[in-house]
Parts: sequence; C-alpha cells; structure tokens
Amino acid sequence: MGWLGLEFGMGDFVLDVNGAPLSVSCSPDETLLSVLRNRLNLTGTKYGCGEGKCAACTVLMDGQATRSCLTTVDSVGKAKIVTIEGLERNGRLSAVQEAFLEEGAFQCGYCTSGMILGATSLLHEHPHPTDSQIVEAMEGHVCRCGTYPRIVEAVKRASRSQTQGVGR
Repeated sequence: MGWLGLEFGMGDFVLDVNGAPLSVSCSPDETLLSVLRNRLNLTGTKYGCGEGKCAACTVLMDGQATRSCLTTVDSVGKAKIVTIEGLERNGRLSAVQEAFLEEGAFQCGYCTSGMILGATSLLHEHPHPTDSQIVEAMEGHVCRCGTYPRIVEAVKRASRSQTQGVGR
C-alpha cells in the first residue's frame, strides 16, 4: 500500500498453478510465496527464512524445485507452478508423499512440503538417484527436527515405488 492507502505499481497476472489459470492483481515484484499464500490461499507453501536458505517455500516451476520467496511474480511468465496442494491426483497422494508418510520423514511438518517438492524434482530428473545425488539435491532443505536419514529413505522408497508403477 502506498500513501493514503493507494496501491502503486499493481499489475494483473495469470499464473498457471496446479494446472489451473489463476488471475491475481499484485505488484510485479511481490514474491511468488506471498501471492500463493496471501492472495491465492495456497498455504501449504511455507515461509521460513525469506532468504532462500531453508527451502520451506519450495515449489515446482516447470518441474524444477524453486524457492518461491526469491521468485518475483513478474519473473514467472508462463511457467507451470506446482505447490504441495497440486501433487495429489484424484484423491491419491503422489509416490513421494506416500513415501514420506510411510518412512515417518517428518515430525513437526513445517519443512515437509518443501522437502516433498524438492524430492519430486529430483526424481523427475533422476528416477533412480544414488545416495549422494539425494543428499546433494536435498542440500539446503532445513529440517529443525533432524529427520534427514528418514528423508533419504523416503526418497529411495519413492524411487522404488515409481519404478514399480506405484504413484507418479
């Protein structure tokens, strides 16, 4: 909000979020995180550090893990954005979501949506990742509860599930 409650520099944007075109009016330099949470009510994407260092805000943009707290709305263009809310299909969780549940790969859950989207991006690029590829891809995803070994096991489980045709 500008002086006297007037909004300056607003623009209209159409974002492809979870397979649907969504219109939003906001400042071009507003973060994707802010738009998702505060304007589109997609609160599964979490605000963590606001500096791109904790990865709680991770979403997929054209399949790539992206820190939404560092991404401005005007930089999104026509990219397809997927949030944690967009992973399930027809009431079924994705293979990564199922694996995180089965492995108990979270405690408080605050980092979980970012972790799941980061793992989803990894498995899209490397369907059969090595342990070192998993660790490298998940580097920067901060879990204050320290469930890292279970997160690695969840990614491995999801990889096996996808290989066997379970999930996506």
